[in-house]
Amino acid sequence: MSHPAQQQSNIKDTVSREEWLARVDLAAAYRLVAHYGWDDLVFTHISARVPGPEHHFLINPYGMMFDEITASSLVKVDLDGKIVSESPYIINPAGFTIHSAVHAARADALCVMHLHTEYGIAVSAQKNGLLPISQQSLFPLASLAYHDYEGLALNEEEKPRLVQDLENKKNLILRNHGLLTVGQTVAEAFLAMYLLERACKIQILAQAGGTELVTVSKQVVETVAAQLNAVTVGQGAQLTWPGLLRKLDRLDPSYRD
Repeated sequence: MSHPAQQQSNIKDTVSREEWLARVDLAAAYRLVAHYGWDDLVFTHISARVPGPEHHFLINPYGMMFDEITASSLVKVDLDGKIVSESPYIINPAGFTIHSAVHAARADALCVMHLHTEYGIAVSAQKNGLLPISQQSLFPLASLAYHDYEGLALNEEEKPRLVQDLENKKNLILRNHGLLTVGQTVAEAFLAMYLLERACKIQILAQAGGTELVTVSKQVVETVAAQLNAVTVGQGAQLTWPGLLRKLDRLDPSYRD
């Protein structure tokens, strides 16, 4: 399979080992989003900070489908969305608005994933948001915030309000818009999105049954949150990510190019 990034195949020799590993992980996340059917043509983004003292970030080339993205094709930008390394590609600066706000405010947000998933948008349009109706919902509910819709993410003035709503949470439901997760690694942000989107899907399916739903009590929700903080912090991503990379390697290893 031929990909546009082949013309930049020598980029691996021009960046640090740490940056190359970050590129591979981020390219893998884009491919996995496409694999699970969470992509929206070219209109969402996943960004990751480049290891090192500079506040530089990797993001997708504008116009490239998620199943085409490779480690070499990712574009390096600064917090203002300006390209800081030679690249044949362009980015969508407006698409980096949300990401730059979170990256700037949260030192722990080394990866920011924003998607327009069908089930996520459906739940984002519901007044009560994500409901505690499944074990799967309790994972994102342990660290979940909401941000009201203000129009297309082009307004710099929206940034502080978004950051204030997110606070120190790992999951954000953008009302009438979509989902956002953050992680200290690409693996963490991806696993958080997997759990959040799955909880949203289960909710829509349960509601489609047309009968009254059984909700988990607030006390149990809080108990599960405490259990997660005590036992599973970071562990889930470390366990699942290698297997996801092996899955991609079987399907199409060109994300590593």
